[in-house]
Amino acid sequence: MSEPHVTLDPRGLDPVQQKLRGPLEEQLTSALQAATERIRADYAGEPVEQVCQRLLEETRSGLHPDIAAGFNPDMDEFCRVAVAIVRREAG
Repeated sequence: MSEPHVTLDPRGLDPVQQKLRGPLEEQLTSALQAATERIRADYAGEPVEQVCQRLLEETRSGLHPDIAAGFNPDMDEFCRVAVAIVRREAG
C-alpha cells in the first residue's frame, strides 16, 4: 500500500486559505500516515468499519485541536485506507 496523502479541495478557498493549503495538507498527511502506521502495527482482526473509525480518531488526535475540529475527510477515502490495512494483515 502506498502511503496515504491528504489533498484539500481548493474550490471555495479564499486567498489566505489558499496560501495555507500546502502546509495544512502536509500536517494532515503526516497525522494520517502516523495513524496508519500505528493501526497497522496493532491490527488484530477488527472489521473495516472499526478500523476506519479508529483511523479518523487517531488522525484527529495527531492534530492541533482547532485543525482536528475542522477536519472532515472524505470517509470513502479513509475507508479505502482501512481496507488496505485489513487486507494486508489478512494476506
